[in-house]
Amino acid sequence: MASDGVNGTQGCRFIKEETVYRGEWLSLGVTTYQDPHGQHRTWETVRRTTRCDGYKTDGAAVVAVLKRALHYDQLILVQQFRPAINGFTLEFPAGLCDVGETVEDCAIRELREETGYTGQVISVSPATCMDAGLSNCTTCLVTAQIDGDDIVNVRPKPHPEEGEFLKVLYFPMSELMTRINDYSKKERVIVDSRVYMYAMALQQSKGKDPVQRSPGRIDKK
Repeated sequence: MASDGVNGTQGCRFIKEETVYRGEWLSLGVTTYQDPHGQHRTWETVRRTTRCDGYKTDGAAVVAVLKRALHYDQLILVQQFRPAINGFTLEFPAGLCDVGETVEDCAIRELREETGYTGQVISVSPATCMDAGLSNCTTCLVTAQIDGDDIVNVRPKPHPEEGEFLKVLYFPMSELMTRINDYSKKERVIVDSRVYMYAMALQQSKGKDPVQRSPGRIDKK
């Protein structure tokens, strides 16, 4: 059971928000809120304009594991160009929910579009925040299993949307952390934090050091 510790949040509440700019996909606003001492403060906030009415999440990210007879299990990731960071990232297949679409449907559709694979949903997380210090963006983490021996998955062909530029990659689950570290260093891609935390948790579950680096070391390249 988690301990409450020192309660420094009691009394915090939202007051109002003013939109400063609204684009096709995002809006920038100034949020006014009350802190625990009753003082009013402001916060610059980014919000998605695409969240469907009544939805608690913007979309889904798919932890997709490919299983084939006589092969090691592999995690399927995508390398994608992200203009906001002026570079490439290593991510889970992911995307936004369409109107009337369940999180499970969104996950299976995005998996098929970005990788060409058809999978089966195993579990769905609650809505999780992405970068709460910046935006209200949330996503559900959906674990999916892909039968690589099924005829529909023998020669998968991705169908990314207009403006999406992806490369499908395969990483063995047994060496996930090592392979991700090697690939990101070689290709100079930035690993999505969710992917890296997944690899760290998998590494730690095996009783191994989740990050094999010297304490306090910061990569400069």
